[in-house]
Amino acid sequence: MKHLLGAGIGLAFLMALSGAAYADITIATVGPMTGDNASTGAQFKAGVGLAVDDLNAKGGVLGQKVQWTSEDDACDPKTAVSAAELVAGKGVAAVIGHYCSGSSIPASAVYADAKIVQISPGSTNPLYTDQRPGPGTFRVCGRDDAQGAVAGAYIAKNFAGKKVAILNDKSAYGLGLATETQKALNAAGMKEVIFDSYNADDKDFSPIVSKLKDAGIDVLYVGGYRAQAALFARQMKDQGMTVQLMGGDDLVANEFWTAAGDAGQGTMMTFAPDPTKNPSAADVVAEFKAKNLDPAGYSLYAYAAVQVWAAAATKAGSTDFDKVVAAMNSETFDTVLGPIKFDSKGDVVGAKFVWYVWKDGNYSEMAM
Repeated sequence: MKHLLGAGIGLAFLMALSGAAYADITIATVGPMTGDNASTGAQFKAGVGLAVDDLNAKGGVLGQKVQWTSEDDACDPKTAVSAAELVAGKGVAAVIGHYCSGSSIPASAVYADAKIVQISPGSTNPLYTDQRPGPGTFRVCGRDDAQGAVAGAYIAKNFAGKKVAILNDKSAYGLGLATETQKALNAAGMKEVIFDSYNADDKDFSPIVSKLKDAGIDVLYVGGYRAQAALFARQMKDQGMTVQLMGGDDLVANEFWTAAGDAGQGTMMTFAPDPTKNPSAADVVAEFKAKNLDPAGYSLYAYAAVQVWAAAATKAGSTDFDKVVAAMNSETFDTVLGPIKFDSKGDVVGAKFVWYVWKDGNYSEMAM
C-alpha cells in the first residue's frame, strides 16, 4: 500500500511539473473596445490575435503556447485603472496597451506595481515615458513632442501670414499634442490667434466655431480625437467657413470620414510612415487581408508590440519581468514596423511622423 501510495504521489508530482512546464503564457491587450475610438481597440485585437496565432504556429514562446485576453478601458482613466487591475489579477506576462494616453498613464502604475511589461502601440503623450513608474513601460509609437514639432513647423512654413487657431479637448493626448504644436509654431516665429479648449463630450461647437469665424481663422489645428474633429469640420462648413483643418494621428481612422463626410475633404494629419509598405511587413499584411482584416491604423503596431515582447522573452530565456526588461533595453528587434530599439525611457529610437490627407473618403501619405 505504501508503494502504491508513493507511486501515486510521485506520478502526481511529475504531472504537476509537466503541467507547469507546458502551461500557457497569457498576455493581454487593453484599449477602447467601446466608444468613439472602438475601431482602434478592434485594431489592437486584430494585431494581437494574429501575432499570437503566428507565434503559436511556430511553437509558441519558450516552448509554450501563448493565449491572449482583452479588456475595455473606454479611453477613460478610471475605467483604465480598473481594467489594468483586472488583467494584473490574471497574472499576465505582458500588456499590449493602452491607446489613449490618459488611460495608459494611470494604468502604467498598476502594471509597474505588478511587475508586468506594458507596451503601448499608440499612447503618444511624452509623460507616459518621461514619468514612467517603472522600467517595464514601453511604446512602439512616436511621441507628441515629435509629432507636434512636425505640425508646428509645417504650419509656420506653409501658412505664413495666415491666421491659426489651436484647440484641445483637455485630455492628456489632446492637450499635449496641441501644446507641442503651439511650441513648435512659436519657435518658428509664428503666433497663433487663438489657443483654446473644448469639452470632449460636447456635440454642439457652434459658439467656438462662431469665434473662429469672427477671428477670420484660416487654419484650425485640433488637438483631440476623431469624433470631435469631424464635428468641427461639419459645423465650420455649416457656417460657410473654408478652413484648413489639421490634427494628429487619431484622425487616421475611417470613422473620421464617416462622421465628417465631405466636410472632411482635405483634412491633414500627422502619423508615422505607412507600415503596410514596409518590406518586412509584406507577409503579415497578406495574412491580415486573407483573414479580411485591415492592417491599417494600429493593427501592425499591436502586432509589433507582441513581436517585441516575444523576442525579448526568447532572448531572456524567461518571461520573468526583470529578465525581459533587460532584454528589451539591450536588443534591437526586427518587427513589421522595421527595426525597433528602445532608449533609456522606453521610447523608440528615431520614430518619425509624416503628413496624411483625406480625399474622397480615403487617406494617403502626402508627398513632401
